Amino acid sequence: MKRTHHCNELRPAHIGQTVTLTGWVHSRRDLGGLLFLDVRDREGRTQTVFDPSDLPNALFESAAALRSECVVRVTGKVRQRPAGTNNPKISTGEIEVLAQSLEVLNMADVLPFPVDDPEIAGKVNEELRLKYRYLDLRRPEMARNLRLRSKVAGATRQFLDEQGFLEVETPILFKSTPEGAREFLVPNRREPGTFYALPQSPQQFKQILMVGGVERYYQLARCFRDEDQRADRQLEFTQIDIEMSFIEREDVYALVEGLLKRIWKTALDIDVPTPFRRLRFEEALNRYGIDKPDTRFGQELADFTEEFRGSAFKVFSGAVAGGGVVKALNAKGLAGATQGQIETMTEYAKSFGARGLAYIKIENGEWKSPIVKFFSDAEKAALTAKLQIEEGDLILFAADHWLNACEILGKIRLYCADVLREQGKLTVDSKRFDFLWVVDFPLLSFDKEQNRWYSSHHPFTAPVAEDIPLLKSDPKKVRGQHYDIVVNGVELGGGSIRIHQPDVQKTVFEEVLQIPPAETKLRFGYLLEAFRYGAPPHGGIALGFDRLIAILCDTPSIRDVIAFPKTAKGVDLMTDSPAPVPPRQLRELYIEVKSAKSP
Repeated sequence: MKRTHHCNELRPAHIGQTVTLTGWVHSRRDLGGLLFLDVRDREGRTQTVFDPSDLPNALFESAAALRSECVVRVTGKVRQRPAGTNNPKISTGEIEVLAQSLEVLNMADVLPFPVDDPEIAGKVNEELRLKYRYLDLRRPEMARNLRLRSKVAGATRQFLDEQGFLEVETPILFKSTPEGAREFLVPNRREPGTFYALPQSPQQFKQILMVGGVERYYQLARCFRDEDQRADRQLEFTQIDIEMSFIEREDVYALVEGLLKRIWKTALDIDVPTPFRRLRFEEALNRYGIDKPDTRFGQELADFTEEFRGSAFKVFSGAVAGGGVVKALNAKGLAGATQGQIETMTEYAKSFGARGLAYIKIENGEWKSPIVKFFSDAEKAALTAKLQIEEGDLILFAADHWLNACEILGKIRLYCADVLREQGKLTVDSKRFDFLWVVDFPLLSFDKEQNRWYSSHHPFTAPVAEDIPLLKSDPKKVRGQHYDIVVNGVELGGGSIRIHQPDVQKTVFEEVLQIPPAETKLRFGYLLEAFRYGAPPHGGIALGFDRLIAILCDTPSIRDVIAFPKTAKGVDLMTDSPAPVPPRQLRELYIEVKSAKSP
């Protein structure tokens, strides 16, 4: 089986050598009596030539019977390609191998979709690609993605090793701590009625490692969340998990900036400038309407709360009187938006509880909108000045409570940018990477339906030291030591400085989050007890590894960078899982399923 070279290795320097290649038949061409087989392995492909005048009939006929994706071993002599037949699209395009022997290692059936034509293969229905994932992985694009993933994983480990971190594996079978996304439960056969849970993150274990004196920990951690799928979400995923002792936020910023600088240089040969820009949470919402802004283009939100406080347009002045704000966005050049596009933006506004969407089109020197008649000259002048209104612009408004108003226009801003890109009116360089830190998040958010506070990040995030006295008296003013790293509108990861004092952590659990003391002890007792024995100040971050690789590969879906992903419904189409199990297995686990598919 031994091969002498891989299929992307041969060059003019090898001319005259006898070589052996193994791989798949990428394509077959019969030209003027000569048979050409391109042989491909994971590294690339090489053209081999079968000349019937130099080969036994049986060997030539065997080669002629091959179809795409048959597995072969070819031995032959390397020669220069005839003049005018070089193929500059492949690295081995100056040479070919004149076949002397052929061994068919395995035949292949007719494929359900081609893997040798990138244009056709890339348009194949994704569900079909996932069902035959082993064929999809043969495509050069997928091979490139997995190679890059491996390369980045290696660079990550090397960088963190250089910084004195220890790679430590944490348990996959954990206990249920329902806080945030739903968990996957694993029944315990040894003690009926008890369950393990697959970890949503190694959060508590990595904090206990800090108590244990590890000081610098990392892991390419497998995590599990039973949540609805999206292009950037999977039921199981990988994150670069990091925790450090005796540090402050600035230490985390410096470490992660160095890591990402190394990754981008390794993967794309791009020198990322550091330090990264910092943007406070409140400023990010005020300017971009989202806490993970894409700053590669402008079209920022502007505030007109004061200008419309006494407006004759009661929708705006009423919102201000009720404690809300008035914000506006100039989608420059989009005055020609279709009715369908306006309806889409209106639905975005309604999804946040707004009654509708107010807008003005600037066309033929006129402000076209039924609301303009209510505006004073001063209000129009303020809009023109702040938004730099010109012919062809589309002005969009949101009048609501601060967060709602920001988020409405934030979502519409991104939609307008997509429309303008499609129309060629907005250029966003896909090779440009705008990194930034979003900082100074509120520690807590209020759930009106449940009438209680909940953690904006997670309950282990430390409050800013000077805000700790406000935890009981004025929780909404407490800032958290939480930070997110964002690039081009994508949140790569988030982290925080952790609470390490047992009394502060107990206060957050029981008095702020209103978790009953008995439940606190049941769910987090071991962590609080560990803190009593000398927990160092510590903090960390988790970066979404799949999402990071998708950005580097310039693909919108993380399914394209995971070897065996699941569909949006959480199904593995190749193995047909999840699947029912025999009743005997359920009985062993003391589980009774009231309605189930038969195995």
